[in-house]
Amino acid sequence: MTFHYRCSECGATYAIEPGRLRCDNCAAQQEPQRPLRGILEVELEGRPEADWDPIDLLPVERSWFPAIPVGNTPLWRPERLRRELQAPGLFLKDDGLNPTGSLKDRASFLVAAFARRHNIRQIAVASTGNAGSSMAGVGAAAGLEIRLYLPASAPGAKLVQAMQYGADLQKVDGTYDEAFTLCREYLSRHNALSRNTGENPLTIEGKKTVALEMFRQLGDRVPDHVFVPTGDGVIISGVYKGFEDLRKLGLADRMPQIVCVQAERSAAITRALQRGGFEQPIPADTLADSISVGVPAAGYFAVERLRRHGGDTVLVSDDEILHAQRRLAAASGCFVEPAAAAAFAGYLRRHTSIGAHEQVVVLLTGTGLKDIATAQRGVESLYSS
Repeated sequence: MTFHYRCSECGATYAIEPGRLRCDNCAAQQEPQRPLRGILEVELEGRPEADWDPIDLLPVERSWFPAIPVGNTPLWRPERLRRELQAPGLFLKDDGLNPTGSLKDRASFLVAAFARRHNIRQIAVASTGNAGSSMAGVGAAAGLEIRLYLPASAPGAKLVQAMQYGADLQKVDGTYDEAFTLCREYLSRHNALSRNTGENPLTIEGKKTVALEMFRQLGDRVPDHVFVPTGDGVIISGVYKGFEDLRKLGLADRMPQIVCVQAERSAAITRALQRGGFEQPIPADTLADSISVGVPAAGYFAVERLRRHGGDTVLVSDDEILHAQRRLAAASGCFVEPAAAAAFAGYLRRHTSIGAHEQVVVLLTGTGLKDIATAQRGVESLYSS
């Protein structure tokens, strides 16, 4: 199979090589406080073998990937929840069982393989927590140096994770957007590879593997609905990209309806979809730190895909997220962090309008052990009421 970059806005094509992050022409139109312009996506040509694996549809040869078991996470059939919700077609895709506890390992895995292939020794990344600890863990397995910019307010477990993995951790007294700015300043002065979400096209490409796995685990079938927790728009963009690739390769004949689930106070993509474009950003404020983003990096990409494929959006409150986190854990045994619980909260909002036998996948993006303090708030409020 062959691979190249294509601009998601103007269609210009580029070789996949170090230093190439965005489209030259579209990136030149970047406005301050707006999502990234000129995001590149990987375009593939050819036909995979009959017994293909998701890694075969990635633009780096298998031999360059580090020896850490990323992906192949379980697709649960939660029997008790199915009975309680009268939803026999409900599935849980549990990406909290990736090595560092989140779906972000999928992007880090591909970025690390690319760095090794091109003899790049250092990777820099800004993160709200999961992407950083993920890159630190996968980087440790790959023998790479990781420089990480995290808000000092990030959950302690994510900070500890990054330090345990040996990352060069830079705590930022500010927001993710400020951490992102500092990281980009560092990258402009040093010979390091960016793993910044959305900015590096391989972050979307790596995350598409979760959609490829869903398809394989359902017996080479496309689910009817996929609920995706959304902040910066990269995960939902990756999910769309995975199903689009399956159609392009002739392996699937349709797209699922993908539901973008956002916290009420971190809803930039939903607002843009409803209002026809991105306006002056509103600071994000939600306990679901992994989807707390004021300016979504992949906002334009995600909104275009939602429009193209008839996607839907749903907003959930922080209280709903805490309730969903508790209900999911108590009724299935799956304990997830708040951002992942948001996807289940969105499903709880919509499940009565979905046919009982339609196949629904709720994408759970991180383990609950990532943020014990927030989970404790939910449990304490339950027992004090």
